[in-house]
Amino acid sequence: MTRTLFWISLLFILYTYAGYPALLHFWSILLPKKVRKKPLAEAPLVSVVLAARNEERNIARRIENLLDQDYPADSMEIIVVSDGSTDATDSIVGALVEGRGKAAPSLRHIPLENNRGKPGALNAGIAAAAGEYIIFADARQQFEPDAISRLVENFSDHGVGAVSGELVFHADSGTAIRADMGLYWDLEKWIRKTESRIHSTAGATGAIYAARKELVPPLPPDVILDDVMIPMRIVLRGYRTVFETGAVAWDTVSRDHTHEKRRKVRTLFGNYQLLRMMPGLLSPRKNPIFLQFLSHKIFRLFVPLFFILMMASALAAGGAAYTIFFAAALAAVLLPLIEKPLAGIPLMRKACSFSRTFTSLNYFAFLAFLMLFKPGRREVW
Repeated sequence: MTRTLFWISLLFILYTYAGYPALLHFWSILLPKKVRKKPLAEAPLVSVVLAARNEERNIARRIENLLDQDYPADSMEIIVVSDGSTDATDSIVGALVEGRGKAAPSLRHIPLENNRGKPGALNAGIAAAAGEYIIFADARQQFEPDAISRLVENFSDHGVGAVSGELVFHADSGTAIRADMGLYWDLEKWIRKTESRIHSTAGATGAIYAARKELVPPLPPDVILDDVMIPMRIVLRGYRTVFETGAVAWDTVSRDHTHEKRRKVRTLFGNYQLLRMMPGLLSPRKNPIFLQFLSHKIFRLFVPLFFILMMASALAAGGAAYTIFFAAALAAVLLPLIEKPLAGIPLMRKACSFSRTFTSLNYFAFLAFLMLFKPGRREVW
């Protein structure tokens, strides 16, 4: 029995990190589904919804970046929703609105008196939007000048309901965190692109994505992952959510390990929340990308539990092969502890980085699992 548990656990982990990407690769070659995109003859009205809270350091630069988009100015509006900000965010946005007057693109400011959380701020922006398409943006990132145009081109395919852009990190940002998460982020983006080639990606890049307004109902007030809920609602309605590599947003990796840990744990916990809010995601009949969603979003949540089960069953199984495997796996996990003496060996340096990434991500996933049993209100920013 213990050996059976060992092999089940090992195969689950291998499928999640290697088997699923391999399946996607061959699937995208054998059964690709192209997006019939093209530049639109007439630029439709788009509404950029920017939800912000206490962003006095970033908001002016962010708005200027949006105003500099090459999308036709008279076909774009920018709606800044300040969610109960207590710093200078509202005064900065108000001054920019007053300074622009009636110039295009129009700039609108919606100050919310009370903190409703990001879902509430997004709902306010969506309700005020006049555009046929909504572009979702965050306060910190910067769009390439053609980002909005590249997103909107995909809507010439009437089967496309949402479009995710690509988030790129500055090469010199984040240093240690970026080095640790680089392999993960590269794999994550590759998976999203490849999922898009066969049907839809299981979610969007929160910093840069777009959707048909008619397909975006109000969000629940406590939802954590709007960038998964909105695209997956659209997929469940029979449309596609595709990935546009040409629509680029630039960001800087957090240098604060504590902040990065909190952000990642919250994101992973958000997937559990979605299963409760959207049970149709786990229905092969209702969810056209059931296998992709399960493999991409859900299986990763359980890898730490299967890893613990694998190690325990290997130790209990007895026999030289299982004992050697247990020792080798334990050594691999603990490898970063002796990274300094190995730093001069390129292969070992990469092995340490891989080990640290694997351990960190699964530690975060385990903490997200424990949050299921923690009472209390969740943060919505």
